[in-house]
Amino acid sequence: MMKQFIELDFDFVTGVSPDALEAEAVQARDLLENRNGPGNDFLGWLDLPLQIDNAQLDELRQAADTIRRSEGLVIVGIGGSYLGARAVLEALRSPFSGAQFPIYYAGHQLDAEYHAALLEFLKVRRYAVNVISKSGTTTEPGLAFRFLWRDLNDRFSADDIKKMVFATTDAQKGSLRKLADEAGLKTFVIPDDVGGRFSVFTPVGLLPIAAGGLNVASFVEGAHDMRAYLKSDAGRAFAENPALQYAAYRNACYQNGKKIEIFAAYQSALLYVAEWWKQLYGESEGKNGKGIFPASVNLSTDLHSLGQWMQDGERTIFETVIDVARQKGPVIQQQENNADGLNYLAGKTLHEVNRTALQATLAAHRDGGVPCLQIRMGDLNEYSLGALLYMFEYACGVSAYMLGVNPFDQPGVEAYKQNMFRLLGKP
Repeated sequence: MMKQFIELDFDFVTGVSPDALEAEAVQARDLLENRNGPGNDFLGWLDLPLQIDNAQLDELRQAADTIRRSEGLVIVGIGGSYLGARAVLEALRSPFSGAQFPIYYAGHQLDAEYHAALLEFLKVRRYAVNVISKSGTTTEPGLAFRFLWRDLNDRFSADDIKKMVFATTDAQKGSLRKLADEAGLKTFVIPDDVGGRFSVFTPVGLLPIAAGGLNVASFVEGAHDMRAYLKSDAGRAFAENPALQYAAYRNACYQNGKKIEIFAAYQSALLYVAEWWKQLYGESEGKNGKGIFPASVNLSTDLHSLGQWMQDGERTIFETVIDVARQKGPVIQQQENNADGLNYLAGKTLHEVNRTALQATLAAHRDGGVPCLQIRMGDLNEYSLGALLYMFEYACGVSAYMLGVNPFDQPGVEAYKQNMFRLLGKP
């Protein structure tokens, strides 16, 4: 069933044997499914797509309708609190349509000039805010929300603000929960057993996606069907399970000295899917002196910069290539004088040329000693993207267990925070 819209193609994988790790992948899958592995108190995401009902979707859509009556939405969050939503929004909304509902981002960095420019832009607008934080005390979104909260309170009444600010946070505790309850804000809950990088199918991702005008029900349906398939008798078989095969491929490459995985996309719409994927795998696997380093390229653009290194550099890389079969695009026209020498392409669509570049690059990189896996999708839409993101989440859990690490903690991120807090004089 899943092969209708997601298919793994190993034709360009050379030098490694994912099938040799079938037993390890199945064992890791069983750890995940039986909830016997490390971090098993953070497995709320596993069956989440099967548990989302129409009442929950209706509540999200009603809030989204209220948000869309404003002049734009500011999403306040960092890491998993915003990357999932941004991945979907950037993938499926036109980057050029001035008619679509505006969405802005804050608190995803500490860049002073960016936030100054954003605040200057917003100060004459009636905008909505979705602030996303379990605790409310994370530095970047906490500071951004301070600025926005002050601006809104300076210009609008408390009753107006109730219709403009939406908090996605802990069910009971934390500074953001306290503020939201005191101000009477509409709130959505981040489940205790779902970590940030696995939260795209919670209100963390679903509310911004709905506010962006996308079909949130179809997005959830894609994840639902992928989860149902992976649990089915057919989907449990290694040869028919894209998540197990992907996890085995990654670990086979790692065991053969390939320590860098390059996520290669030939559509600029997938830029933030790559960013989401990098956090998912980087935070889940990079610990205990182990882990594949997740990197990404946007092709064919980066063939004119990083392409040389990928073709002839140190053979420590492997690729995961997203191939979208169907896309809209202009047809190349015949030119009378053929001054650019490109008339041989007349009659083809730009998408055909792009996919030919993909196939040519796969062959070149394979011949250059780089294993290249294709993940093929028929279309890029809410349904297929929901299925893809869930497949990546599931494969991440399996892959990390194969590697021998806890996929659901991130102890390493505390080191820089403690240094920063000390330097800033935090009491």
